Amino acid sequence: MTSSTSGPRDLRAQLETLTTEAFRPELADIDRLPTIEVARLMNAEDATVPAAVARRLPEIAAAIDATADRMSRGGRLIYAGAGTAGRLGVLDASECPPTFNTDPGQVLGLIAGGPSAMVTSSEGAEDSRELAAADLTAIALTADDTVVGVSASGRTPYAVSAVEHARTLGALTIGLACNEHSALAAAADHGIEIVTGPELLTGSTRLKAGTAQKLVLNMISTITMIRLGKTYGNLMVDVRASNAKLRARSHRIVALATGADDKAIETALTATDGETKNAILVVLAGVDGETAARLLRDSGGRLREALAVAVGG
Repeated sequence: MTSSTSGPRDLRAQLETLTTEAFRPELADIDRLPTIEVARLMNAEDATVPAAVARRLPEIAAAIDATADRMSRGGRLIYAGAGTAGRLGVLDASECPPTFNTDPGQVLGLIAGGPSAMVTSSEGAEDSRELAAADLTAIALTADDTVVGVSASGRTPYAVSAVEHARTLGALTIGLACNEHSALAAAADHGIEIVTGPELLTGSTRLKAGTAQKLVLNMISTITMIRLGKTYGNLMVDVRASNAKLRARSHRIVALATGADDKAIETALTATDGETKNAILVVLAGVDGETAARLLRDSGGRLREALAVAVGG
């Protein structure tokens, strides 16, 4: 594994310029405070994060629209990061199949050091630029894909290299960082810098920076899926009913969307093999399960469009 060429002194100089690494002398005695006071301080710090995200909503929205356009053409959404940032990307990707019924390969999370780095620290892997390119090559990256590099500092070699490599292949790139003037944002088509400021514990970017990253990743995946027709209003109509709780949720979603009684809902779900979106179409349009499936295929999975065709036809 080839590491970054920056020496320890250069790296220390870089870190000293980052707001996420700044020391806060007013908190130097935090360990001497009562627990309730520390909790209040931490809660107050966390409360500043949504406002920091709000300041970058135009950039976030532009990145989402570009992502949805690529994914509508069959592209994938791929997160790439190290440490906490990488874990947050893997977490967001792993929630998409049960929430939106996406194919397991449609939204992916790459973490420096591989799957084992999710539970065991592999921080040294973040310094490898070659590893990022190799990981993207392993998943056969294409120009229709979107790669989101995630790094609190905005300088992590793995994340920066992932974006740079993806861009050479024509993929859409997004750089999510928590410092201004970051190398990551500069390397990407869409740079998003959520400046959350110094942490409660100096340099512990799993705190405010991690919270900001989680909020933005939630937006990227959720709103992209809304744009792709994975919802009907604010209902998760593509939810995959893979356990008892989700089967109950599927039934409730059909009820909320249609106002039908339990018997009609169960009949529709049976006719559509438990597919929530199809069952809604069966109830609202009065079609059979096969017709509902065809209408949804023809509309690219967009329930509103399929319903308009069914009712209009």
